[in-house]
Amino acid sequence: MGQGKSIRLDRFLAEMKQGTRSQVKEMIRKGRVLVDGTVCRESDRKIFPDETRVTLDGQPVGWADTEYYMLNKPQGVVSATEDGRYQTVIDLIDEAKRKDLFPVGRLDIDTEGLLLITNDGALAHELLAPKKHVDKVYFARVKGTLKEGIEARFQAGLTLTDGTPVRPAELVIEKKWNDAGEDLCEARLTIHEGKFHQVKRMFEAEGGEVIYLKRLSMGPLALDEALATGEYRALREDEIRALKERTLTSQNCVSNDENLSDTPNNTPPEINWNTVDAVLFDLDGTLVDSMWMWKAIDVEFLKRYGYDCPEDLEKVIEGMSFSETAIYFKDRFQLPMTLDEIKAIWIEMSIDKYRHEVPLKSGVAEFLSFLKKKGIRMGIATSNAQDMVAAVLDSLDIRSYFGVVATACEVAAGKPAPDIYLKVAADLGVQPEKCLVFEDVPAGILAGKRAGMRVGAVEDVFSLSMTEEKKELADFYIRDYRELIQGAR
Repeated sequence: MGQGKSIRLDRFLAEMKQGTRSQVKEMIRKGRVLVDGTVCRESDRKIFPDETRVTLDGQPVGWADTEYYMLNKPQGVVSATEDGRYQTVIDLIDEAKRKDLFPVGRLDIDTEGLLLITNDGALAHELLAPKKHVDKVYFARVKGTLKEGIEARFQAGLTLTDGTPVRPAELVIEKKWNDAGEDLCEARLTIHEGKFHQVKRMFEAEGGEVIYLKRLSMGPLALDEALATGEYRALREDEIRALKERTLTSQNCVSNDENLSDTPNNTPPEINWNTVDAVLFDLDGTLVDSMWMWKAIDVEFLKRYGYDCPEDLEKVIEGMSFSETAIYFKDRFQLPMTLDEIKAIWIEMSIDKYRHEVPLKSGVAEFLSFLKKKGIRMGIATSNAQDMVAAVLDSLDIRSYFGVVATACEVAAGKPAPDIYLKVAADLGVQPEKCLVFEDVPAGILAGKRAGMRVGAVEDVFSLSMTEEKKELADFYIRDYRELIQGAR
């Protein structure tokens, strides 16, 4: 017994959709939960999910570490985990055990077809990374007179109307006809990346307008023809295995196209700010130059208790909320104090630095002023604690720019879960697809993407070793916020 990975009892129940963290703690306190047949009133009790028998009100609670579903996405449903206006693709998966499922990639609200739903972040990363060149096949119905030689230009690699280059793609025109003087065609298109509205923009560059779009496959995973629109099923073991094998075999894939970088998101696009309703920021390393401070605090804090700071620590705690980090420290280093005491020490150590030593990142002041003049709402989604956030915002006199400031302690799960970004968008009254996120670490970038938002990666000295990963995950990459203002429209 106990050879597998352990997990807190309250987290186990929350992840299995039995309630929020606070709700399941109350259930445990009231004696409604049995562990291996015995009432357990300890929320922090460690269990081994694959071995421990847990019941709630007499009903067994099963464990699923990872889940994989194939969805035939219908129109009118958004590719997000939560949305205050539209039904989401997660709402359609009514048999799921876990609460942390998310769509792998994004299909527009009016696009149908194959969408993979899972909580396997590693697989999602591999499937979405530009370097992997995972094939995606679409069926498109297009109106308009397409330019001669379109297939050859798609094969050579197009330049979109905004100047963005795209990788070579395979286009097959399957049918052409004319209806009341209007040219129409049906086509099958295979692309090897996933830029924003890519298929629609490719046809637009050639004089066409996509009036119907359906994704047929992603890598080795093809849409099950037996699934009606809006239906889903769990993936078979052979399908899961094929997806994982596909990502492994593409790890050393190198593009033959010398005109396109393997990390195409080096420079920011020309953003049409009229399409952006809100800009959401992480705090540390994104708005303020403070990540150095946390490394120093970790080293000093652990030294007090006789520990050297482990090399893997920063990567492990990346994206955790302030409270989750305290829990991790207490468990890993067996600290002789309460969680509140740990957090109080950190707050005391950090607030003075926030007030006197932490500056804004390059170009932030100008960018915030630019957004304010544009009438674009702004919010902060941070893993930090409110006391520390208040200290740095007040010290730098930027609090007035932000309509919402939320911390990961206010939601069920920290980054890379999308909860914090969905909360900020909802509090601002903005739809996720109308939000632009800025983040400095991979976990935060994933959180924004899983929320169905566009994400810009921000360069930070602390995360330079993660630069390639950040470029792969994000829609674009910036070194200075002033890059986004130049030539803005």
